[in-house]
Amino acid sequence: MFPLLLLVLVGFVLVRILYLVVVIRNNSERDGGGICAKRKGPTRTMIVMGSGGHTAEMLQIVEQLDFTKYAPRQYVIAAADKTSVVKVIDVEVRRQPDIAKQDYEIVTITRSRHVQQSYFSSVFTTMTAIANSIPVVLRSRPDLILTNGPGTCVPICLVAFLAKVFFVNRNCKIVFIESFCRVKSLSLSGRILLWITDLFVVQWPELASEGFTRKVQFFGRLSK
Repeated sequence: MFPLLLLVLVGFVLVRILYLVVVIRNNSERDGGGICAKRKGPTRTMIVMGSGGHTAEMLQIVEQLDFTKYAPRQYVIAAADKTSVVKVIDVEVRRQPDIAKQDYEIVTITRSRHVQQSYFSSVFTTMTAIANSIPVVLRSRPDLILTNGPGTCVPICLVAFLAKVFFVNRNCKIVFIESFCRVKSLSLSGRILLWITDLFVVQWPELASEGFTRKVQFFGRLSK
């Protein structure tokens, strides 16, 4: 009996994943994944930070957000990335100096892949990062996840997608903005997450015309 139940469960999960991938692709090609749909209240927003250029680009995008509409904001940062923590706080304090009115928090998870780390060993660090991401995503239940491709985003987005699969947080939208430095090819993070993101944005027309899928949308330059 148990093997049969396990087989049914696995079959259900696979069918559910396939269904979501198809729905996400169709919605993305038709109306941008429904990202711009009208909401009755603020959007709980999770912003995945990288380091160096990823953080700089993402903060330029964050600066353009209406903080009254995208709140509360939760920044996810790799545990060892102290610089990004300082920069996030600087942006938030500059936008809202009154501590009582600030509506954000910073959480850290294990980095999924270090610079020049081998792909084989990164499998194990990514699994650790996924385990760290589960309580973060389930606790915050974001309406929107915003990322521009740092390795930290992979476990977060995978957990968010699995939350959809198991009906835990079905309405979460994942927006992937490919880094401005990606001119001719998608990043590794982008290739991994392409099929589960509700909106996949590139900043160079060459990427949108490469024939990956109609899901890839060219928005022009979003960061300076």
